[in-house]
Amino acid sequence: MEPLSLTLTAEQQIAKATSESSGRSVLPLKSDATKDLRQLVVALRAGSALSEHENPGEAVVQSITGHVTLSAGDESWELFPGNLIAIPQMRHELRAVTDSAVLLTLINR
Repeated sequence: MEPLSLTLTAEQQIAKATSESSGRSVLPLKSDATKDLRQLVVALRAGSALSEHENPGEAVVQSITGHVTLSAGDESWELFPGNLIAIPQMRHELRAVTDSAVLLTLINR
C-alpha cells in the first residue's frame, strides 16, 4: 500500500470541480485496511455547495485546502486547512467560500 498525498489529490479534484457544471468533484478513497470506514475527497468550486442533506450517520469532515462553511440549523462553522469537525446529527450543508477540498470520513454501520 502506497501513501496518498491529500494535498496533491485535493489539487487534482479542485481542478476537476472547476470544470464541472455542478462545481463539485467527489473521489472515493479505497482502502483494504478497514471495512468500517468510508472516505471521500470532496472538492468544491468557490460558491458551490453540497446542498442541505441528511446526515447518513457518524461522520467527520477535515479541511484539506481552501475555506468552507458547514451549516446545520442555526449554527455554522468556518473550516480552514487542517480543521476537523464532527458533522452534526441533523440536516446540514457544506458551502465553499473559496475553491476547496475536504476529506469526509464516514463510519459504515
